[in-house]
Amino acid sequence: MRLDRLFATLVALFACPCAFAAAAEEPSYQQHENVVYGEADGVGLVMDVFTPRGEANGLGVIDVISGAWHSDRGKIRDHTRAQVFEILCARGYTVFAIRPGSITKFSAREMVANLNGGIRWVKNHADTYKIDPGRLGLMGASAGGHLACLAAVTAIPNQPADSDHPELIGTNVRAVAAFFPPTDFLDFGGRAVDARSDDGFGQVIRRLAFPQGLSNQSEAEVAEALKQISPAHLASPQSPPFLLIHGDADPVVPLQQSQRMLAALTEAGVSAELVVKPGGGHPWLTMDEEVRVLCDWFDRQLEPK
Repeated sequence: MRLDRLFATLVALFACPCAFAAAAEEPSYQQHENVVYGEADGVGLVMDVFTPRGEANGLGVIDVISGAWHSDRGKIRDHTRAQVFEILCARGYTVFAIRPGSITKFSAREMVANLNGGIRWVKNHADTYKIDPGRLGLMGASAGGHLACLAAVTAIPNQPADSDHPELIGTNVRAVAAFFPPTDFLDFGGRAVDARSDDGFGQVIRRLAFPQGLSNQSEAEVAEALKQISPAHLASPQSPPFLLIHGDADPVVPLQQSQRMLAALTEAGVSAELVVKPGGGHPWLTMDEEVRVLCDWFDRQLEPK
């Protein structure tokens, strides 16, 4: 697929209600909508919180709600159809579905800053939700996976919790899982990204990486800016364990993007796994199967050490 079709295809796929399996009729959770966790540039930042109806396991998972770098409520419906909340809450997890803002207002780094504010909010309210702030999972799909990966590899280390100064709370998490995330904007499926292009993908890249516009920057400066929003270029030994899930027939985000992230994490000495879904697109009908794999993985990663 040509890069200039990426943005339109992402929007179309994530808007399609047939893209996911139907959620259970009797949910395993209670949904608390539009919980305010912050404000940015006069815009309120909100999340939905999904609490288990049954026995809780004392663990939380932050789900980054973003598709095509838009975080409207329709993306929460997509994750509901994929049974993300049903499966995790049935296992006892409390899920914080954070909406970090959309590309129409925020750059990639600004969205990550918003997400970091949400992570801090969750840690600061751990007692309220009876979860362990030191054993949080982080996940996302597509653009949400990109933001989750980027937040994880650029996380600020844990500091003592201080309710009067929440900005001092670290943003690191115990483990990260991502479905088909973009991770390298210097090499997207074997192609160089032209941030100056007027095609759809070029426009998206400029919004993500150059909120003040792209004019007199040198090629080296452009490459550095793209690197700073590419998780695969920022992996370090301090990165948490990762689980990547990607279809080998993805027409939007190449499998190479998860392979590239896996290689970067492995090179940094970080525990990382890649699950490849045969025939999987972007997304696929049986996403709930891989959500269960993700849930099992979080069970292992978030257990006490």
